[in-house]
Amino acid sequence: MNFKIKADWKPAGDQPKAIKGLTEGLKKGMRHQTLLGVTGSGKTFTAANVIANFDKPTLVIAHNKTLAAQLAQEYKEFFPENAVHYFVSYYDYYQPEAYMAASDTYIEKEAQINEEIDRLRHASTQALLTRKDVIIVASVSCIYGLGSPVQYEKVNLKVEVGQKIGRNDLARRFISIHYDRTTADLKPGLFRALGNSLEIMPVSDRVIYKIDFAGEEIQRIYKLDEVTREIISEEKVFFLFPAKHFISDEEAQKRAIMSIQDELKDRLKEFEKEGKILEAERLKRRTNYDLALLREVGYCNGIENYSRHFSGKAPGEAPDSLLSYFPKTKDGKADFLTIIDESHVTVPQIGGMYAGDASRKKNLIDYGFRLPSAADNRPLKFPEFEERVGQTIYTSATPGVYEKEHSEQVVEQVIRPTGLIDPEITVKPVVQNGEFKGQIKDFIEEAEKTIKRGFRAIATTLTKKMAEDLSEFLKDKKIKAEYLHSDIDTLDRIRILTEFRKGKFDVLVGVNLLREGLDLPEVALIGILDADKEGFLRSETSLIQIIGRAARNVEGRVIVYADHMTGSLDKAIAETERRRGIQMAYNKEHGITPKTVIKNIKDITETLQNERERTINNLIQIDKVQFEKSPEDFIKQKEKQMEAAVKDLDFETAAILRDEIKFLAEKAGIEYAGFSKKKGRKKKSQ
Repeated sequence: MNFKIKADWKPAGDQPKAIKGLTEGLKKGMRHQTLLGVTGSGKTFTAANVIANFDKPTLVIAHNKTLAAQLAQEYKEFFPENAVHYFVSYYDYYQPEAYMAASDTYIEKEAQINEEIDRLRHASTQALLTRKDVIIVASVSCIYGLGSPVQYEKVNLKVEVGQKIGRNDLARRFISIHYDRTTADLKPGLFRALGNSLEIMPVSDRVIYKIDFAGEEIQRIYKLDEVTREIISEEKVFFLFPAKHFISDEEAQKRAIMSIQDELKDRLKEFEKEGKILEAERLKRRTNYDLALLREVGYCNGIENYSRHFSGKAPGEAPDSLLSYFPKTKDGKADFLTIIDESHVTVPQIGGMYAGDASRKKNLIDYGFRLPSAADNRPLKFPEFEERVGQTIYTSATPGVYEKEHSEQVVEQVIRPTGLIDPEITVKPVVQNGEFKGQIKDFIEEAEKTIKRGFRAIATTLTKKMAEDLSEFLKDKKIKAEYLHSDIDTLDRIRILTEFRKGKFDVLVGVNLLREGLDLPEVALIGILDADKEGFLRSETSLIQIIGRAARNVEGRVIVYADHMTGSLDKAIAETERRRGIQMAYNKEHGITPKTVIKNIKDITETLQNERERTINNLIQIDKVQFEKSPEDFIKQKEKQMEAAVKDLDFETAAILRDEIKFLAEKAGIEYAGFSKKKGRKKKSQ
């Protein structure tokens, strides 16, 4: 077994039945199954048990980054010994390249990449190529074009003790796989030279590999902590994957350049034949500039637009994506499990990605900004996605049309392990007892009652502007509140939700971002504002999902603000009452008293930070014996090395040695007063 699940509890409620049913369905070869699980019924725990039973690499797809982060954290806790990774779009800000013909306006691509998320993406692809016990939790960005896994794996660099290579030659090898040289602090994707050593931080991890040379041979390799520079281990060999996903070896690069040149010639002939002189000149200049960069440095901005030439794919053929990195059977079929979380939202999102991208690309191609092959750098079409995923389980409290039509089996999970029932729903009109009260005033009164009992409240609005304005209004009323919507950066969203759960503020205001998958057991009140405005945000599915946010707290309740009942409201309330009836009957039959969900307050960013922290007491020095025998003599030797580095004008090494001396002095209990011999040192008083 590759996967080992760890949990302090056993499946309960409807979970055992669901786990058994889904596992048997997979063994029978069912291509599509649906887990219809109410909010708070533990769908993730059920899915984790199915993953452990099926024992194959798994792709979990969520419809937004926040939900993906939460799921990644949960799977990390369930599978601490396995490789659980987070793969989402690495852009904090992204303005795609576009051309608007009506106004003759060209918009250049502008993007701000989040380095930490980029690191996590590389960690995901590397895990898939090197391990079998992998769970990747991804957003819909997993269907977008990514570099070829064959080329990505082919150009990875093996560095080992005894290897016949000089420092400068190895540095050139690092540069060839897109690592950048620095003289400052190391970050993922950077390396530096220190005396007769090279230090490099892989793009997928926050550790440093220190490579010592003896002439033209690698003598030692040490794995260092990025902060304390303590030696974690001495390595015999390590593998370094490229710093970019779009990469190729020298042979593939030459072939791609020739192919791009051929396409350019053909396209220029087409433009000239059509009398499009401006478009031809524009395309010629731009493509030749990119080709010059590819010849010189092997990379150019927008290299993904030439991905078909590097991968050798035919025109119109589906691009490589994260799915290409997952294992396949001998006959080329997907050999992994796919779980689509909150499928009623995620499936339509996957299906709609291609059309929007194709429209934008067509304009760029027609007006000479890009070669026709740029159209092949795209998201997967939905049929292509279906072909590339393995057996699939859809999880949702409100499955969509696609899941209902395709699923060979629907497993219902209505009973919660905690005994919690769906929340009670109260419908309140704006005019109450002949008096115009207003939904905001009423919500504030109800929220204050909830806060006094030690719980939190959520208000859902129809627009981002309304969410921001209501948040400010609540603050003016001395209620600690924050808003949350899709314009907020990924990691900030996670931070806000964590702070909300910790009680740093009491009311969270948002739009549809607050619906699916957010696990907030501290919430005892949800106010649905403008609930009678029929539409996407107040559809039956949306209302059921919103109501479900209050189902993790035994005191959970929902107030629906509506002057008249819509069809969606009637259906959502009726379904909630149906489930409440089943749940209450089960609790009565089994003598269960409902309990609020108790869940650790953590987020994936905290986990990533904790993984990098190591205690100072675990310091392992190369000269550990010498240090323990005589700390002062050892520090003197380090001081001499530092002074020698200063004489050689190697100030970076000197600074590193200075920090090491301070660290060693602190560990030995020596009060170190600087580097002047006159100042001296003395033992700290005990």
